[in-house]
Amino acid sequence: MSSIWEKLKYKQMKKIIVLGAGMIGSAIAIDLSSDYEVTVVDKDSHKLNPLKEGHSLRTIIADLSTEIKIQEMIIDYDLVIGSLPGFMGYKTLHSVISEGKDIIDISFLPQDTFKLDELAKENEVTAVVDCGISPGLSNIILGYYNRLMEIEEYRCMVGGLPFKKEWPFYYKAFFSPLDVIEEYTRPARIVKNGEVITVEALSEPEIIELPEVGKLEAFNTDGLRTLITTMKIPNMIEKTLRYPGHIDLMKMLRETGFFGKDEVNIRGDKVKPIELTSKLLFPYWKPDEDEKEFTILNMIIKGNEDGKQKELVYNLFDKFDEETKITSMARTTGYTCTSVARLILNGDFSRKGINPPEYIGAEPECYKKVMAMLKEKSVNIIFEERLI
Repeated sequence: MSSIWEKLKYKQMKKIIVLGAGMIGSAIAIDLSSDYEVTVVDKDSHKLNPLKEGHSLRTIIADLSTEIKIQEMIIDYDLVIGSLPGFMGYKTLHSVISEGKDIIDISFLPQDTFKLDELAKENEVTAVVDCGISPGLSNIILGYYNRLMEIEEYRCMVGGLPFKKEWPFYYKAFFSPLDVIEEYTRPARIVKNGEVITVEALSEPEIIELPEVGKLEAFNTDGLRTLITTMKIPNMIEKTLRYPGHIDLMKMLRETGFFGKDEVNIRGDKVKPIELTSKLLFPYWKPDEDEKEFTILNMIIKGNEDGKQKELVYNLFDKFDEETKITSMARTTGYTCTSVARLILNGDFSRKGINPPEYIGAEPECYKKVMAMLKEKSVNIIFEERLI
């Protein structure tokens, strides 16, 4: 009798489809499969095969490069999770919203997602974008405090790195390598004295020292994204963290055209430099099996609350999970996403339209639930508040 009841209960579960089975997409699918009926889609069977072992979820091999295929895949599901490379993100969002399905997306896409806001509202879709660690968790925190105080300055630094520093790049990619390159080539927008300024990626380097790992380089990347539109904070900046020496290597490749997207003629063949660079570079960036790595997030919020000048500091330092074999980048990014998924499926967050994560943080109960769910997953965040 109990087995029949369990089968019936499973059929009544909300249904989620995860598009993309990379390290982060897989972690998202595994986490949600404990509470929901989950399907994962990817064109690479090698990524899907490990998910079949020991997890109650379904896998489908499919090429998601066309809108028709995406809409075909999602038709029977209550919620879509977009975990595809950034260049596929906007098309995926458009496809899902057009089909009238709620979606949470974590891709580092270059387009302005607010251009889909009207379509999402017309189709009564809740679409949460940029729902990773930063942008993502950092936005949720900032959105929460933006209701409580007049913020004058926001500074965020984030990075994911292997503990072992290996020549020549001192780096491994724990999310889409193509999106990593986008961080190095896409111009970065920052806010100074109320003015939006566009600067080069990899610019304004500075050295910071952290007790857990020593010295790291911080440099400008385009991580503020929706905050530039949604927040009226006069000074905002987001920087990415790497081991010292990485900036110069990436600048060399960028400035000499190795990241170029325009075709060049080589002995009669047309080749995009970025495609050749990717072919040569990515094997060096591929993590070893069960490679030990960490993710760092440091946020500083300064402003006025009830006539008092305050500085709020959030620090997150997360490591590879030895028990589950899930990377810290997949944990911190993926569990932020799954926390928001649970809010939507439980009816705690239902705002229609395009929703950057700061909109979630602006609802105090949603903020508290996300932070509580992350704590349950042992994603530990240290908070410090002081008067200045």
